[in-house]
Amino acid sequence: MWATLPILVAIIPFGLIYGTVAREAGLDMLETMALTVVVVAGAAQLVSLQVLSDGAPVAVAILTGAVVNLRMAMYSASLAAHWQEVSMLWRVPAAWFLHDQAFALSMARYDAEPDEPITDKLGFFFGVGIVTVLVWLMASYLGALFGTALPESWGLDFVVPATFLAVVAPMVRGTANVVAALTAATLGVLLHPLPGGLGLILASAAGIGAGMATARRLREREGGA
Repeated sequence: MWATLPILVAIIPFGLIYGTVAREAGLDMLETMALTVVVVAGAAQLVSLQVLSDGAPVAVAILTGAVVNLRMAMYSASLAAHWQEVSMLWRVPAAWFLHDQAFALSMARYDAEPDEPITDKLGFFFGVGIVTVLVWLMASYLGALFGTALPESWGLDFVVPATFLAVVAPMVRGTANVVAALTAATLGVLLHPLPGGLGLILASAAGIGAGMATARRLREREGGA
């Protein structure tokens, strides 16, 4: 719980923004909360809502959110290396608590305490996940309830990209990750005019492909050496 305190400062306004945007996009309270409870991923939720607001079909919005959340597969693979003794009984519920902050804090903890018992590693992950998810859901509810009454001068919309960058930027290490990030960012800007959020989907896919190709080339080079 102590480890989550600095992150909660960003999660709360992030949740308020989501709740506000969801209601402004036409979702009722039940739909707003159902989306955030099922997905539990602010970036994917906001991107999907933006795509819907632009008039894109629901299928495109779902696909866009799924592409944004592809990073969860990489998070899972990284955590699995530390959870080899953990049974499916714990892995299945852990999937619901997996998000950017839980992953970042847990990996930092595992790097700092490599010899920590698996029960402590698992306990830390769930401790962070429970606190952050509960705060996220409460903030989403309050945003849906009162968000439209917040003054625009507060400028809370900037919290979303700022929070995402603060979490992701420290993880962009290594040549493959840098190539993936630069490719996706560049194409995201260039393809932004495409309708229905198509530019984001293409940019994300290209970034993932570029990162994987770079990683494969580096492995081949090291093997050849």
